[in-house]
Amino acid sequence: MKTRRAWIAGLTTAVIVALGLLLAGSPKVGANTQQPATTEVKIDNFSFTPAVLTVPVGTTVTWTNRDDIPHTVVSADDPKMFKSKAMDTDEKFSYTFAKPGRYSYFCSVHPKMTGTIIAQ
Repeated sequence: MKTRRAWIAGLTTAVIVALGLLLAGSPKVGANTQQPATTEVKIDNFSFTPAVLTVPVGTTVTWTNRDDIPHTVVSADDPKMFKSKAMDTDEKFSYTFAKPGRYSYFCSVHPKMTGTIIAQ
C-alpha cells in the first residue's frame, strides 16, 4: 500500500511540474506589448529626408533638425493639422498620423523646403 501511495504522489508531482513548465512557457493571452510605430525625418542641408515617407496609420513621425539654423514643420492643410515651433539644431517635433491620407508639409522659414507623409 505504501508503494502505491508513493507511486501516486510521484505521478501527481510530475503532472504538477509539467503543467507549471507548460504554463510558464506559454505566451500571455491578451497582453498587447506592441508599441506604436515611430519613424524619423531628418532636416539637413535645407531639406527633409526622406522627402516622401509612407507609414502605417497610427505611426508617430519625429522630425529632427540637423541643420545649424532654425527650421519648422508646418502642415500645408487648412486648417493646419500640425505646426512645430522654430527648432534649433538637434531639436525635435513629433506628430502621430491617426487617419489615412496624404499630408504635405513645409518649413515656414524656408517655404521651398517641402515634404509629404502618406499614412495608409
